[in-house]
Amino acid sequence: MPVFYKPVPTSEHDDEESQNLTKSRSARIKTTLFYFVATIAVMYVAYLATRSIIRSVPKHGMHGRPGCHHRNLTTLPSHHILPSGDKIPSVALGVWQAGKGEVGAAVQTALKTGYRHIDGAWIYGNEEEVGKAISASGVPRDQLWLTSKLWNNFHAPEDIEPALDETLTRLNTEYLDLYLIHWPIAFKKGSNNVLDKELTANPYPTWQKLEELVDKGKIRNIGISKIKNLTANPLKHKPAVNQVELNYFNPQPELLKWSKENGLLLEAYSPLGSTKQVKEALSVPEVKEIAKKLDITPAQALISWHVQRGTIVLPKSVTPSRVQENFQVVTLPDDLFDKLEKAATSHPPQRVVNPSKNWGLDFDVFDENWPL
Repeated sequence: MPVFYKPVPTSEHDDEESQNLTKSRSARIKTTLFYFVATIAVMYVAYLATRSIIRSVPKHGMHGRPGCHHRNLTTLPSHHILPSGDKIPSVALGVWQAGKGEVGAAVQTALKTGYRHIDGAWIYGNEEEVGKAISASGVPRDQLWLTSKLWNNFHAPEDIEPALDETLTRLNTEYLDLYLIHWPIAFKKGSNNVLDKELTANPYPTWQKLEELVDKGKIRNIGISKIKNLTANPLKHKPAVNQVELNYFNPQPELLKWSKENGLLLEAYSPLGSTKQVKEALSVPEVKEIAKKLDITPAQALISWHVQRGTIVLPKSVTPSRVQENFQVVTLPDDLFDKLEKAATSHPPQRVVNPSKNWGLDFDVFDENWPL
């Protein structure tokens, strides 16, 4: 038989204490809930902000906001160190074929986007506008890398410094970071492509004068656009860079391998092919596959491939969105990089730029043996 107990009577003090405990417990629960909800809200706001930033980067066209160094978040090299110790940026704005009235805007867009390397030449005829755009940008000179090139008519030692001074004046700078022999072909001064056979066969006097201008401080580094009859000579300053055509259609894997083994950095001009080839290059199945998988554009896939190969890349454009797009590179996964490398090196090479016929030469400038 169960035992029944009478409840013990409580006092008014006990009732009051019980109510206070209940209120205190309720307050603690409310406080805990408040902080929990607040934490969740902060995390959600952070998530929305992050997603908004990511989505604000367009999938096509500009792949990063002007001034943002998105490419520095990758493992690809942003610079290469030359024998002089100078650091050359791995992606440049090329200004070949950039017309007057548009090249200046392209340079300003590039500098706002984050480019610090401009690749030009005397023969392009736009150095003065490039110089004005650089001056207007406000970017300190020591943060810029300026490249120009010695044209064929000025290979005679006495003509080199005046030609250089003209370029320096137009660019409004006291020195060049890199000065290249534009082509390994010398023309007689003042002539219309009349070959100077002596200086073409023996470019050493030209190189010696360039070395003198390095010592003089007007040039920081000197380079070439094709190795020919030079490296067998005793050189005070070795070529820092070799600027050549490199693209999907003409990848030159043997030259790339040789250059790495011999410590000569390659620069890739026409990295997307010629103007007529660009559309075809951007439509290559492997390029489109990489672009889709990495959520980048086909142009970015190709430029990234160049940088990952260990070369300096010189894409050119005067269209603001493309100038911005071309600067953004990402690391390609090994399997995708290898796939594109295999595709590029599995077809017969097609050279884009060959001025031999236009210059009236009776030999191909890219042949190994010239009949001089």
